[in-house]
Amino acid sequence: MKKRKKYVGLEKRKAKAGYAFISPFIIGFALFMVKPLFQSLYMSFCEVELGAGNFNPVFQGLVNYRNAFLVDPEYNRLLTEEITRMMIYSAAIIVFSFFVALILNQEFKGRALVRAIFFLPVILSSGVIVGLESNNQLMANLAATIEQTTENISITQALEEILRTSGVGTRAFETVFEIINNIYDVAISSGIQIIIFLSGLQTISSSMYEAAQIEGCTRWESLWKITFPMISSLFLVNWIYTVVDFSMRSDNAVIEKIQKVMISQMKYGPASAMSWVYFLLILAFIGVTSFIISRRVYYYD
Repeated sequence: MKKRKKYVGLEKRKAKAGYAFISPFIIGFALFMVKPLFQSLYMSFCEVELGAGNFNPVFQGLVNYRNAFLVDPEYNRLLTEEITRMMIYSAAIIVFSFFVALILNQEFKGRALVRAIFFLPVILSSGVIVGLESNNQLMANLAATIEQTTENISITQALEEILRTSGVGTRAFETVFEIINNIYDVAISSGIQIIIFLSGLQTISSSMYEAAQIEGCTRWESLWKITFPMISSLFLVNWIYTVVDFSMRSDNAVIEKIQKVMISQMKYGPASAMSWVYFLLILAFIGVTSFIISRRVYYYD
């Protein structure tokens, strides 16, 4: 009984430390985000009349939502395309970051340099990398130079043409080759996930692998029986982070559509309705996938 009380007390202290850690975000959200959030929700049911330095929302029910789904010629298509792309690329980022973390967790010469290469985009994401992505003249010149030196030969393109003409799994192969051709985007979006996976891998005691090896387990069996269960909770964390991060990317077609309606057309009501539909769909997707993943998560003390 005494041991149980001690364990409960330790859990309470951990919970208090966790709440203290996230308290700045909670306070900031309550002070600066709650009011605009409800204003946006209300505007989604209104026609916003703009005046000199102010705006007047006129309630009109579900008109904006109906127009978004039934009148706008692009919104439904963009939603479908972006959510599908988010699912594919999020899965690719998780797989890529996990296997990179496995590699970086090994002992080899130059490991610190390789880790720095993968982590630098995260450190510089607010500066140099963003500048390169917003002004792609350097990258375009580099791509043109590579294309000229290889005489327009693309191994992935040639292999894609062969598989396409064979008629075997055309759509699946197109998706795979699209991810391969955009491996830069996958790698640049995997920095945080690699760090999280690597931190989890480093908490696994080497004695567990040694005991498994003595019992005759292969490395492949150790991967599935030890590594995956021990860091399974991090897959859920990384999945939620990846989906949220990908849904807020600057090249998101749905975000661009919402910005166009709000800024160019000055239609705050329809833009708010589109934003809330997109937000609720992403929230539902995260809820369903998190529930499915959590059923396979192994928690240990």
